[in-house]
Amino acid sequence: MGSLKRKLIGEPSSSETALSPPPKQQQREDDQQQQQQQQEQVTCLHDVSYPQGYVPSNASEAALHDNKPAKEYPFALDPFQSEAIKCLDNGESVMVSAHTSAGKTVVALYAIAMSLRNKQRVIYTSPIKALSNQKYREFKEEFSDVGLMTGDVTIDPNASCLVMTTEIWRSMQYKGSEVTREVAWVIFDEVHYMRDRERGVVWEESIVMAPKNSRFVFLSATVPNAKEFADWVAKVHKQPCHIVYTDYRPTPLQHYIFPAGGHGLYLVVDEKGKFREDSFHKALNALVPPGEGDKKRENGKRQKGLVAGKVGEESDIFKMVKMIIQRQYDPVIIFSFSKRECEFLAMQMAKMDLNVDDEKVNIESIFWSAMDMLSDDDKKLPQVSNMLPLLKRGIGVHHSGLLPILKEVIEILFQEGLLKCLFATETFSIGLNMPAKTVVFTNVRKFDGDKFRWISSGEYIQMSGRAGRRGIDERGICILMVDDKMEPSTAKMMLKGNADSLNSAFHLSYNMLLNQIRSEDGNPENLLRNSFYQFQADRHIPDLEKQAKVLEEERDSMIIEEEDSLKNYYNLLQQYKSLKKDIRDIVFSPKYCLPFLQPGRFVCIECTRTDEKSPSFSTEDQVTWGVVIEFERVKTVNEDDESRKPEDSNYTMNVLTRCVVSKDGVGKKTFKIVSLKGPGEPLVVSVPISKIISLSSARLPMPKDILPVQTRENMLKSTSEFLTRNSSGLPLDPETNMGIRSGSYQKAVRRIEALESLFDKHEIAKSPLIEQKLKVLHMKQELSAKIKSIKRQMRSSTELAFKDELKARKRVLRRLGYVTSDDVVELKGKVACEISSAEELTLTELMFNGVLKDLKVEEMVSLLSCFVWQEKLKDAAKPREELELLFTQLQDTARRVAKAQLEAKVQIDVESFMNSFRPDIMEAVYAWAKGSKFYEIMEITQVFEGSLIRAIRRLEEVLQQLILAAKSIGETELESKFEDAVSKIKRDIVFAASLYL
Repeated sequence: MGSLKRKLIGEPSSSETALSPPPKQQQREDDQQQQQQQQEQVTCLHDVSYPQGYVPSNASEAALHDNKPAKEYPFALDPFQSEAIKCLDNGESVMVSAHTSAGKTVVALYAIAMSLRNKQRVIYTSPIKALSNQKYREFKEEFSDVGLMTGDVTIDPNASCLVMTTEIWRSMQYKGSEVTREVAWVIFDEVHYMRDRERGVVWEESIVMAPKNSRFVFLSATVPNAKEFADWVAKVHKQPCHIVYTDYRPTPLQHYIFPAGGHGLYLVVDEKGKFREDSFHKALNALVPPGEGDKKRENGKRQKGLVAGKVGEESDIFKMVKMIIQRQYDPVIIFSFSKRECEFLAMQMAKMDLNVDDEKVNIESIFWSAMDMLSDDDKKLPQVSNMLPLLKRGIGVHHSGLLPILKEVIEILFQEGLLKCLFATETFSIGLNMPAKTVVFTNVRKFDGDKFRWISSGEYIQMSGRAGRRGIDERGICILMVDDKMEPSTAKMMLKGNADSLNSAFHLSYNMLLNQIRSEDGNPENLLRNSFYQFQADRHIPDLEKQAKVLEEERDSMIIEEEDSLKNYYNLLQQYKSLKKDIRDIVFSPKYCLPFLQPGRFVCIECTRTDEKSPSFSTEDQVTWGVVIEFERVKTVNEDDESRKPEDSNYTMNVLTRCVVSKDGVGKKTFKIVSLKGPGEPLVVSVPISKIISLSSARLPMPKDILPVQTRENMLKSTSEFLTRNSSGLPLDPETNMGIRSGSYQKAVRRIEALESLFDKHEIAKSPLIEQKLKVLHMKQELSAKIKSIKRQMRSSTELAFKDELKARKRVLRRLGYVTSDDVVELKGKVACEISSAEELTLTELMFNGVLKDLKVEEMVSLLSCFVWQEKLKDAAKPREELELLFTQLQDTARRVAKAQLEAKVQIDVESFMNSFRPDIMEAVYAWAKGSKFYEIMEITQVFEGSLIRAIRRLEEVLQQLILAAKSIGETELESKFEDAVSKIKRDIVFAASLYL
């Protein structure tokens, strides 16, 4: 692929300012500087990817229309916008990669205007339904010929400009909809979603399957590998794809740290992007450590309210908001990573009122005119009644647990400037442009479902991008509330790191496979071959070849005298080490060594090497000594204690030895065992019994209390003195003292004796510099192993990615009767083709087992709720007996499906798969289908209102897919049952229309 042009347009410029209102003179100078800045051009990189053999044509779309632009703007365009629009006028695809709030929508509006002028159809896709609704409203105001398709709502599906979710667009492509044959332009908004672990594959499928004659506009947050993405599009669609990339921020940002319990802010990155190390250290030194009486911090999660046990005016968050309001740096968005914490922090603002009477009146009228569509019962919901007093004081909350209508009214109030302070989760940073003057992070660590971690630089860029309103604010302000010691490197990486790369999250699903098999070419391999995943894998091959070549040159440059003889000696040494390990494994297995792990016994254990790169060739590993305190059995999950023999279990022993303590990036302590004579602390650490090198026959008398440091230090001193007198440590003899008589032990001992006699006789044993020669040979062997591994990687890269998994999944489909051996889709397969919003195989099996046919509509809906509920609830109440029986049937079916996959060699954890179906909302959904009011079902469940509404809406989506599935196989009875189920759940507040429509 060639690159036509690469141009740099202008230079960015920004003035340094302080976080306090400047005096008038300074203000005038700043205003002049800002005007000068606006006249200067900003950095914009324009590149283009061509497919192989492509010959550029000089024809231009604009030339066909008398050079008249399709749309004119009432403001001067930024260079990146002009460059992207030129590409559109030339009828060529473009990827625009720019920061949040930079103005990417300008390019989308131009593409729509151009398509409508040319009487062509244009598709606009977005990642979420709420964003599609907002964009529909925005586009409808400007161009009347606009429709919407989200799964929830369909408005004017024959319009020339169709706004839809990416999932709907993919579904239309699979079904071969007429619309796909008429599309001239497809706009993919937020295309960086392609890296999303669960949903990213939808973008990849949609792009690969897109009509061959269409052109694309990709709008993305800044991604460092935008060129790689464009190269892929050019290759797959055999057309040029331009990249217009800018790091330009219309409003420069300043980044501050607010230390927990401290006072004031510390500027750590100025608007020129300079990291201020001294200021950063001052901020960390100002951290007030939590008091002795505070509750213990758990899993790195700090106290709610960001302050030890304080609430109200004393809390950090209250001080922070008060300061922001006093300095007129509102509106402010305060990001928290927990829905409950958002609400908790907002409640700490009880004594704060940020609005005047006129604003309160406006808020009340907007609020109640929005709520008018709700029934009187729904208006009394606690979430509705509790929110208004908060909103009237200029404070809002925005998270996925809110009622959708409340979320939308809060967005509207925020856009209108009636909310000065908004507590939000990170989902608020996605989608419609709703900037604030200031953004605050209540924490810089988040729980990602697996562990607590620092937020990535990409996440930070996305959220901090909400700071600074273009044309209103001179600069945006980001404040990090830090309450744990943070390494400067971690902070630098977060504040100054690059955006996250756009890497493929492609994975196979049965729905995808069945739809691919059923499509015209009927070849899933084509999708895999054209995927971004495969493209990225292929790209690594030249790098791997280079790596292998460098390593081969390094290996071949190592010349060793008498190499063949040395290799023979080296192999004997490796065998010797292996046998020694076998003996150790037998002698120090629980069966033999547990009786000797009494408190006070001297023990020799493996020591952490200080230099991993220089391997030791002595027959012993680097070791140290300690004193046994006690031993304990390691319990494993789902373990039946009664059934296990001691020798089958894992044991650790607590040993007093010398350790060096250090902290990692997230403040977690790590312990490194060192030599007794080395620097370090006398600590009791847990050591697996597999690390025992030798047990001494001697024991140290145990003091009553080993907590005092001096006592422990004295015990280690006694250990050293014992070793000075007895260098061998007086080891227990395995046979005489420990009574080991096993055949495998005797065999290993005999083989070791034979090897030792070979060493003595070996011709090279007395060779000078034997140790150095062995080291060189070891390095050479390691290089050979690395080269072998790289070549294996190259072979697997050149083959089709997912090749084995594809075969295994096809095997599953054949065995369960979804496709024939000739890849013809059967009835079951037709059903699974339609199901994309739930686990397709288990749901299809339930349908064909007759389970759904035999149930009452309410029971069926309740059972289907297990497919759509994904949040984990603590202490969720069990559903009633008849519903629990249904859930048991679902689990049995899921187990059968999982085992069929396991037998067909699909990698799957049966237990995890079964646990992905959750019965937490069965009771609530049953009551809803029975006709209960929403406030009534909220009384019987612990979940957030918004989370339950989202689950019921997704349930309706699954039912609509089941209606199509039943229709496709002529099951009219089931079809009407699913329709009946939709009519029972599709009502009231759960399906209240969006305020944007």
